[in-house]
Amino acid sequence: MTPIDPSRTVAVVGTGTMGQGIAQVALAAGHPVRLYDAAPDRAAEAARAIAGRLGRLVDKGRLDAADRDAALARLRPAAQLTELADSALVIEAILEQLDAKQKLFGELESVVADDCLLATNTSSLSVTAVAGALRRPERFVGLHFFNPAPLLPLVEVVRGHATDQAAAERARATVAAWGKTPVSCADTPGFLVNRIARPFYAEAFRLHEEQVADPATIDAVLRESGGFAMGPFELTDLIGQDVNNAVTRSVYEAFFHAPKFTPSLAQQRLVEAGLLGRKTGRGWYDHGEGAERPEPHTAGPCRAPGAIGHSLRLSGPAAVLPRMIEEAGIKVTREGGEDVFDGCLVLPGGTRLALADGQGPTNAAYLGPRIDFDLALDYRTCTRIALAPSATAPREDVEAAIGLFQALGKKVSVIGDAPGMIVARTVALLVDFAEDAVGRGVASREDIDTAMRAGVNYPRGPLEWACELDTDWLDQFLRNMDHEYPGGRYAACQPLRRRAAVKESLL
Repeated sequence: MTPIDPSRTVAVVGTGTMGQGIAQVALAAGHPVRLYDAAPDRAAEAARAIAGRLGRLVDKGRLDAADRDAALARLRPAAQLTELADSALVIEAILEQLDAKQKLFGELESVVADDCLLATNTSSLSVTAVAGALRRPERFVGLHFFNPAPLLPLVEVVRGHATDQAAAERARATVAAWGKTPVSCADTPGFLVNRIARPFYAEAFRLHEEQVADPATIDAVLRESGGFAMGPFELTDLIGQDVNNAVTRSVYEAFFHAPKFTPSLAQQRLVEAGLLGRKTGRGWYDHGEGAERPEPHTAGPCRAPGAIGHSLRLSGPAAVLPRMIEEAGIKVTREGGEDVFDGCLVLPGGTRLALADGQGPTNAAYLGPRIDFDLALDYRTCTRIALAPSATAPREDVEAAIGLFQALGKKVSVIGDAPGMIVARTVALLVDFAEDAVGRGVASREDIDTAMRAGVNYPRGPLEWACELDTDWLDQFLRNMDHEYPGGRYAACQPLRRRAAVKESLL
């Protein structure tokens, strides 16, 4: 599909931070840009603000002065909606109120030509609902930019129920021509990023509520073992607890209180207390002047065992561990044929050292003492591992497990008896949410992974994770979690269960 020609006008309605950012992106792509705001003089103020930002880019050597001058010559504030009549695309970025958006687009329909694309930048409202009052809803799309729009690459191109496929494809082609990374999705609560990312926050908050580990330790494990750029506690302090909580509640309401999207009471209490994160000086962490960030729990030095056993069926991401242990100078003994040790490392004292499988270590200790270790993005390169001992695990075996991973060059965090631990339950739920979105026709597998990498900087798309993990492990992990926490929050989606069943039938 051919993108909108750069000679055609792009109009932006709503001139707050997001509207200004979108206008700057369109200007950089060569379009004439019109700015409109219902508040008097606001559009002119926005034009001056954009000019100031372009000037700073020139000062930093990131933009030629001639290109800035050419862009500013194409930028014009509009005092009336009628001045947007020649627009090929109008993007709305006003307040998140359905009636206000419907009223605006109803007025725009009588102003612009029939071939003009109409788009909303909403992040929380239904694109279908916004277009519901229009005479021609087939030309209406969602273009969800991420803030700050000039810097962040992702744009979600959202098809409403009545959106024409050609309109969606033209919108996507235009966004790509602007140098952005477009992903296409159906009109679903939260679209892609805000829908699929919920477990990243929710599971961490639940672990904290259950006193499994403190925020600093959970953040550190997700960064240093899971490979995420930021942990959920520090990230929501940056975003704003009120903003993140509002998105969570919006998705929860839109999905009719489905248990998978249940908000966090602990986060709600932060919002009620006015502890919103960096912008108020305190959230999960104290951001006041001179405040020190709490350190994650890190075990002290322990002696590594001289030898360790493992089963021949140790598989998935943890399959590399026996080789790493041998490389560290620790003897590895094969325990093949012993069902009791299936898929486990075995410490000298007989305690099983197992990859988290969704069971609580104590609940799973019917075969004897057990210590779970968490999932890692890459066991060779990760710098921290979390361990969760069962109540019956002897202290000397816990210390041996700590020493083992320290011998592999890892920091070790010992956490409470947590079904699924930290990284494993987070990744398993992200995969489940992504598979569910694919199964419901929300987006393609490629676009989902692209959205999560580009939109929230995940180290790997959730469906890329799924390819690295054994389907049987994922399915059994979620079945175990569902048994530990009945109620549906952890029940595997049908597409994931179906894939596991197909694989089993082929064996």
